[in-house]
Amino acid sequence: MDALARWWFAPAPAERLRALRILIGSYALVYVAARVPELYNVARGGRGHFHPIGIASVLHAPLPPALVVAIAVITVAPLACLVAGFAYRFTAPLAALALLWTLTYRNSWSMTFHTENLLVLHVIALACAPPKGDHGWPIKLMAVLTTATYLLAGLAKLRIAGTDWIDGELLRNQIAVDNLRKALFGDSIAPLARLFLEHPDPLIVFSVLTLVLELGAPLALVGRRVGYVWVITAWAFHLGVVLLMNIWFPYPLLGFAFLPFVPAEKIVARATTVVVMLRRSS
Repeated sequence: MDALARWWFAPAPAERLRALRILIGSYALVYVAARVPELYNVARGGRGHFHPIGIASVLHAPLPPALVVAIAVITVAPLACLVAGFAYRFTAPLAALALLWTLTYRNSWSMTFHTENLLVLHVIALACAPPKGDHGWPIKLMAVLTTATYLLAGLAKLRIAGTDWIDGELLRNQIAVDNLRKALFGDSIAPLARLFLEHPDPLIVFSVLTLVLELGAPLALVGRRVGYVWVITAWAFHLGVVLLMNIWFPYPLLGFAFLPFVPAEKIVARATTVVVMLRRSS
């Protein structure tokens, strides 16, 4: 508890929070902009496919597709202001609310994409950050939110499967069903799926390590070095999901989910240096 307290109350430079705002805000902006065509196509689905969740539950019928696209396009504007830090006290909460609505509405059609939850929670945490004063607690809150999502995933596995998850059979079945579905619909199967389905013994190790990673996620909050180890392990886990199931979680795979654990200001500084060098060379 003492180690956790020291970690929580440790100061953080203002540049780090600014870097998180730029990096995560930019990801959210690009993510929403890239999904506008998909939002339009989904919004054209029949009313029977619309099952509102979360804040979208206030709707009793789907919105016109043109309005859905308009809201998504408008969402990009406050996200751009969030990245730039323009009128932060006003635009940051507006960006968080608009992102929450846009992605919640999208998830009210067909399946629910839980992988987007952490992105929205991070943007909400950034929106709650004070323009001046203590810059440490918003960063710590974002780290807590990251570990909480993995902890909940581990608890869900125990709740659904119990200790049966450990023997690797459930993981093998999951890999088989998912890749079979991809093959039937003409999608690419995972590059290592066939190998591990034919030789499934290592899946026992993968099943155990998955539970250790997810249930042990809060340990990443104990200290910087432990956090780094957990971040690398979590990233490797997502890479394994790609290799075994061809399922992509871009937010953690690209490293954005783990930015609260690292000196993000160095990433922005290096990126700025590269941009300046490219401009000079051109």
